[in-house]
Amino acid sequence: MERHSAATLMTTLLFVFSACALAAPDSQRQARLQHLLDQDCGACHGLYMTGGLGPPLTRQALAGKSRDSLIATVAQGRPGSAMPGWAPLLDPDDIRWLVDRLLQGKPAS
Repeated sequence: MERHSAATLMTTLLFVFSACALAAPDSQRQARLQHLLDQDCGACHGLYMTGGLGPPLTRQALAGKSRDSLIATVAQGRPGSAMPGWAPLLDPDDIRWLVDRLLQGKPAS
């Protein structure tokens, strides 16, 4: 019985920590991330994410790509390309938010 309780406790803790880790950035942070998307990402991927030095990041261009692979690309970059990894500068919630924002489609500024 004691082993079952420990397993239940561990499962519960993992669920709680996972829920905390998936928290969306607050609105002020989202505004900063949107600025980063517009300025930093837009410098290579184009003002409207339609491509430039980097490939397009429009909703249509990203269709069929897994969210997890996009998150990995933003976090780790693309070796052998101009795409840097952003994990040293952004936390995982920020990266998830940026990817989700791109998957929703970037409206005209």
